[in-house]
Amino acid sequence: MNQKPNYRSAFAIITILFFLWGFITVLVDSLIPRLREVFELSYFEAGLVQFAFFIAYFVFSVPAGFLLSRIGYQKGVVLGLSTMAIGCLLFYPAASERLFPIFLLGYFTLAAGITILQVAANPYVSVLGSEPGASSRLNLSQAFNSLGTAIAPVVGAMFLLSDSIKTSDEISLLSENEQSTYLLAEAAAVQKPFLFLASAIALLALFFVFIKLPKILEKAPKDGYSKLLRNKTVLLGVLGIFLYVGAEVAIGSYLVNYFLDMNMTAVILENNTLNSLAQRILNSPLEGKDPKAIVGAFIVIYWSGAMVGRFIGAYLTRIFKPSRVLAIFAMLAMSMLFISMNTNGVIAMFSILAVGLFNSIMFPTIFTLTIEGLGDLKPQASGLLCMAIVGGAIIPPAYGYLTDVFGFKWAILLLIACYGYILLFGLRKQKIPAKQAV
Repeated sequence: MNQKPNYRSAFAIITILFFLWGFITVLVDSLIPRLREVFELSYFEAGLVQFAFFIAYFVFSVPAGFLLSRIGYQKGVVLGLSTMAIGCLLFYPAASERLFPIFLLGYFTLAAGITILQVAANPYVSVLGSEPGASSRLNLSQAFNSLGTAIAPVVGAMFLLSDSIKTSDEISLLSENEQSTYLLAEAAAVQKPFLFLASAIALLALFFVFIKLPKILEKAPKDGYSKLLRNKTVLLGVLGIFLYVGAEVAIGSYLVNYFLDMNMTAVILENNTLNSLAQRILNSPLEGKDPKAIVGAFIVIYWSGAMVGRFIGAYLTRIFKPSRVLAIFAMLAMSMLFISMNTNGVIAMFSILAVGLFNSIMFPTIFTLTIEGLGDLKPQASGLLCMAIVGGAIIPPAYGYLTDVFGFKWAILLLIACYGYILLFGLRKQKIPAKQAV
């Protein structure tokens, strides 16, 4: 009973971590249109930003689990936060010198820290209180993660996409003093948000140095991974997470460019309702705003849909089979993408934004359906599923490449195929017993 206040404090801080990595992950998306202009990148090269971020999940997921078993989860959280802070600080020299490889290194470092937190945070939340309330606590933390993903696009539109970017040719026409002033302003536009984040993350790390958290290390079977790699359901679930994360990130990463490609700026400015909505989201008039900021304001709908859908999905999965809800949501996501692919204007914009609503339950539902009945192999299965987040590094560049070659509309077929697999996974899980032998 005496530890309850400590548990509440720990839960509050860990929930902040959920919010933080959701916020930062989506803030990455806001930088892609800006980096594409600053460095004059192709869509494929811009997709490498997500590759650098999500490849870290593949590299660090399993080692993070091993490391945490040696140093403990609390020190692991401190290490993860410290690594994140270093990643944020790398944006300072990258922006000052306009060095794209340093940006990629910064994203990679940032994601390495988030990966360690991903491995540590879920088991922490599950034990910070009574066992019957574990699911409720985890859902609450994940809701704050969605809140972070919903707020990030607005912050990105206001601070990272709000001014026009000059090309190399335009910069060369400026005087030496004008070039220096312009480049300093461009650097500051990126540096300030990430310096603030680095400070906030360092403060959280300091909290975790002193706070006391329960020890929850458990020994997993030594041959666990070999058993899991022979389990068909686990392998199918890992592929499901890979494709889901890849599709979700690809959509979020290229929405701004997709809307610009459809000339949605003009549509928004001419439509009184959309114009008013954009002004409310950005909290400022649209006159003089860069087109990226105007269309970027609507991305909040995509990520907010995921947050709202998580609460709706939590209820639906209590009264219906989770596998059935997953299949229905996947089918609806495919339908929305098909509509967007074959239309233009407002219908095309809002149909693809609606995919965020149907994305909401996919990660946790695929995750829980995959580890169902695995007993003491669940921690190692979780490590494999976390590693599958690397899909966010593979699918977006592939989508960008298809866009470079065939255009946005035809590239959407790749995303439809990803959700098609998730539909099949959900249908398959309805036909097999809940408990699976390993």
